[in-house]
Parts: sequence; C-alpha cells; structure tokens
Amino acid sequence: MPALYSPLPVVLVDDDPSVLFATSTLLRGAGLEWVETLADGRALLSLLSRLSHSWRDYGREGAGVAAVILDLSMPHVDGRQLLPDIVRQFPEIPVLVMTATDAVQTAVTCMQEGATDFLVKPVEENRFITSVRKVLEVCALRSQLGSLKRSLLSDHLEQPEAFADILTNSRKMRAIFQYVESIARSEEPVLITGETGVGKELIADALHRVSRREGSRVAVNVAGLDDAMVSDTLFGHRKGAYSGADEGRRGLVSEAGFGTLFLDEMGDLGPSVQVKLLRLLQERSYYPLGSDLPLKANARIVCATNQNLLQRMQDGLFRSDLYYRLRVHHIEVPPLRERLEDVALLTRAFIESAAQGLGKKCPTPPPALFSLLESYPFPGNVRQLRALVYDAVARHHSGMLSLESFRPLVSAEEGNRAVDLPRWDGKEGSELWRRLPGPLPTLKEAEQALIAEALRRAQGNQGIAAASLGISRQALNQRLRRAEQSTPPL
Repeated sequence: MPALYSPLPVVLVDDDPSVLFATSTLLRGAGLEWVETLADGRALLSLLSRLSHSWRDYGREGAGVAAVILDLSMPHVDGRQLLPDIVRQFPEIPVLVMTATDAVQTAVTCMQEGATDFLVKPVEENRFITSVRKVLEVCALRSQLGSLKRSLLSDHLEQPEAFADILTNSRKMRAIFQYVESIARSEEPVLITGETGVGKELIADALHRVSRREGSRVAVNVAGLDDAMVSDTLFGHRKGAYSGADEGRRGLVSEAGFGTLFLDEMGDLGPSVQVKLLRLLQERSYYPLGSDLPLKANARIVCATNQNLLQRMQDGLFRSDLYYRLRVHHIEVPPLRERLEDVALLTRAFIESAAQGLGKKCPTPPPALFSLLESYPFPGNVRQLRALVYDAVARHHSGMLSLESFRPLVSAEEGNRAVDLPRWDGKEGSELWRRLPGPLPTLKEAEQALIAEALRRAQGNQGIAAASLGISRQALNQRLRRAEQSTPPL
C-alpha cells in the first residue's frame, strides 16, 4: 500500500492514551512524520490556531494542519461540540470522526456538520489508513486549487524571484510559472516534458525553489543506467554488500533528504529500473543494496524527458502504471518556435553573456538578425540558439555583429544538409491553391503577392526576404524594379 505523506501535521484528539499511542504509531509507521496528539479537547482550537499562525508566518496560505482525527465521546468538551467549531473557524482542515458510537443518526449528523469521513472503533488498519489517505488528498487538492485560482485570477506570481533564471516574455511560460506555484506544496511526483533544449531542468530548479523544501535538489541523468547502476546510484549500498564495496554509500535518494530528487531522461529507463522507481513512488521507501531494513524516502520526485512516453507505453517500452503515477502533475514546456517573443530577449542576453565570458566588448546585433532567427524552427530550441550566438560572438571582432555568422543557421540535424531557412513544400503549396476560392491568380500576381509576404515576414529586410524565396538579393531587386515600373501612375 502506498505510504502516507504530508508536510503538515495530523492532529489526533482522544481521551484514551492507549488509543492515542496506537493510532499515532500506526500513522507514523505508514509514513507520516508529524503527528500531534491531544487527550483534552479543550486545547484543540488553540493548537489549531497556533499551528495556522506558524504556517502563515512562514509565508504560506492555508490552515497549517493536514487533518484532524476527532473522537466524539470525551470529557470536558464533547467532540460533537468541537466539530462545528472546527468547520467554522478552520474550513480548510478536513475532519475525520472516529468514535465507538455505532449509530447511523450520529454519522449522518457529523457528515451534515462538515466531517469528511466517519469511522467506528475498532477500525481495521487498512480501512483507517485508506480513509486518512483520502482526507490528505482532499487537503492537498484544496490547497492546489486555491493556489491555482489565485494565480490565474490575479495574473500574479507569489515568488517571481524563483523564476529569475528563465528569461521569457511568453504568456505560455508565465502560465507554467503559475502552475508551478500552484503545485509547489504537493508531495506528488511531477513530470516535465518537452523537446531537447527547452529548459526542463530550469523548470525543475524553479519548482524546488518555490516549494521551499528543507533539503537540497539532487539531479541525476538516468539514461543508460542498468539495474545495478541505478540501484547503487539512487539507493546506495552497505559496506561489504558486494565485492569491492569497502565503504558504504548513501545514494542520491538519501542525499536529497527532504529536498527534491530530479531524474532526467526518464524515457530511457529500462524495464527493471522502472519497477524499482514505481516501488519508490508508491511505498516512499527503499532498500540499500545489502540491507534488510527499508529506509524512508522523503524527497519529492521530479522527472523530465524529451520522449513521447505515451507512444513508448503503447509500444510496450514504458510501464503504464509508472506513467500514470509520474504524471500526477504534468508540465509541457513549449518549444522556442511556439514562443517567438522570446527569441530577441534570449539573443540579447546570450550576446551579453558570451561577450563577458570571452572578455570582449558587447557587440550590437543587426536589426535584421531577429527576423532571421524567428524564421528558423530551432530543433535544438534555446540550447541551440545559445550555441549559435556564442559561436557568432567568438568570431566577432568589432562594431556590429555580423549577420553572415547566422546565415547558415547550423546544419540540419537530419541528413547533415545545410539549411538556410525553412523551404517551401510543393505538396503543401498544391493543397493551398486547391483551398483558394475562385480563379487562380496569374503568375505575375502570385509572384508579387509572394514577394510582398516575404518582405513582410523579413520586416523589410531584402536580404532575408531573398533568402526565404531562394533567390539572390540582386534577383529580388530586379523583380521589385519591374513591379514598380509596371505599376500605373495615380
């Protein structure tokens, strides 16, 4: 059964010390680190108030308590009296009623007054843990929905400094930042997908900073790791676990502590490693090699991949149970070609960074550079743009940055053929003309329209327009002159 987890305390209220001891031991054994116990219901409201104030002083929203498990029959203050007070003063806190009173009307009344669940003592252990898990899920869901609602309605970031390393003017990226803030307090895994070079690790870094977790962020690229390597890297081993193991090793799960464990290139994991990761996510515990005692995993798991996991799952290369366990929270980072507003911003930043790193005076980018870059699809995304700019600055000597350094725009990844700009696809062109209503334009009209569109996309730069049309600049000038001469005077 998957382990319980919550960064917030669960409060037990019962006048029987043996029940408090047994229940708290059961919860801690199931994975909860923080369990508060009260034998006197009169102290409950003040405890909830104190925990809530401490949580808000830490800069967080909400009540600061994951759930209350409340007994009904107690001296001094009865649980029936406390329930409506809890619901009224702390509506964010789920209340699970657990009592020896086996009466249908009592259960109905408690649920009507706001209880999340009703259990009759003695409760079977699995039934109790399942009920607590559902209550904790309600608490987490309320928190995430509240945070997401605040972010979307106000278009406001609570921690903009956490995203300072990600340069962007894109609304799509800002929406991702808001989503990151909304899931920051969740303990569920996060799956970050996107093409190579889009900045998936930067998103993982920002998520860790926003979450304000106590531990560090530990990253590991799991591509190509076999069963033995991933076990040793993630889970560690005891001294003497195998031949040559003269010293023990903690493993990265332990190194991350209460922080974040970032697993990159998840799509390349082999079947046996996928099983171990699934067990880690479900049980939140693991066995170091050579040990018979499990250790608790406290780190949050964040994974990234540039592969299509759905397709790999359909091909039988990725476990479906692991896939759905990983993507409780899913972030799809858009490619650079879908956020062209970032091209100029990133280019300027990379020029400054490259010049500083090379000890050169920062060159001025030519005005036509951004139009040229925005017309290229960048299969390598931001990483490819950075490499291109750094190489151009390294070649630069003085004055304005040469546009010639960018014209080849890297050789295509596939086929190793040179690419200047995206080429016209004859098949797509044929389909375009079929969709046009009415008679076809004349060749002269089509040429003039095509030249006008090329100039519009190039923002008036004839060199870029000519390259996009596949002709020389001189040929373009000749066509423009003929068009001017054939235009009748007004």
